[in-house]
Amino acid sequence: MHWTRAKVHGQIPPKDLRAQTVNLVGESVYVFGGCDSKTCYNTLYIFDADTMHWTQPKTYGSIPPPCRAHSSTLVDNKRLYVFGGGDGPQYFNELYILDTDTLTWTNPQTTGTRPCRRRAHTTCVYNNCMYVFGGGDGVQALNDTYMLNLTDMHWTELNTMGTIPISRGYHTSNLIKSQFIVYGGSDGHECFSDVHVLDLDTREWTKIDINRALPRLSHTSTQVGSYLFVVGGHDGSRYSCDVVMLNLVTWSWETRKVFGVPPAGRGYHASLLYDSRLFMFGGYDGQAVYDDIYILDLSTCAYLPQITDFQILLRRADPSSEDDDHDS
Repeated sequence: MHWTRAKVHGQIPPKDLRAQTVNLVGESVYVFGGCDSKTCYNTLYIFDADTMHWTQPKTYGSIPPPCRAHSSTLVDNKRLYVFGGGDGPQYFNELYILDTDTLTWTNPQTTGTRPCRRRAHTTCVYNNCMYVFGGGDGVQALNDTYMLNLTDMHWTELNTMGTIPISRGYHTSNLIKSQFIVYGGSDGHECFSDVHVLDLDTREWTKIDINRALPRLSHTSTQVGSYLFVVGGHDGSRYSCDVVMLNLVTWSWETRKVFGVPPAGRGYHASLLYDSRLFMFGGYDGQAVYDDIYILDLSTCAYLPQITDFQILLRRADPSSEDDDHDS
């Protein structure tokens, strides 16, 4: 695997950004929101992952307010559902939808019990429902789970069972079949290394037995076949740009040799997989906010995205190890 810094062009390259969202729609990456060292934005940028070309298109309709640490979830390969986030001391719980065909924003009416204002949460879409987990409301970290039915736009707070994760934000989540995999994050005091899986069919949480503790917050986690590629983040003491791979079949951490010039250590960046390349956008190292794009070429691991038929076996952690996993 090999790191390179992307050479990009276009009329309006984006500002330094952290805590923004990225979504892949076709070969285009939609980058929304985030902030630099002072200001939050509600700007939409589109990056062509083939030509490395940036554009800042005009958008229409009910544009969301400037925000960071929101979520943006792709539905039906054409609509982005942007929820929550914040700007300075403000926290939001509004939902906005961007139609990527017309570049028009809407702010739909919803019913039911809407999640409280939050940021640094994660979301996924499964069986025409959007799920929201965790985050923080400005006072405390959260570990609640909400479901928005996308047919009737009705919110429900879910009563989940099993070993519910400790409240957290700046974790990551990945959806694989019906399994919603939550890793790491922080409650504002500790940096977590645990992995929990919520089965969205049974609504039961399982805490997974992992081969070693690897605390992370503000990292990214990208599914590459039967692995999660975890890049960067903060381990409780420093920012890094390490690449570690969580094997979803064996539930063990693996590392591979990575060549090239790696990005500076950082968190609050955004990552996604396109072809056999992992793109990383922006981020923050505690002092500087970055405007760069780095590409991790999977090289000999390029076959991994083709591995789609694998079974996730939930290897439960020993409850007595609960406290050990949260040492930072």
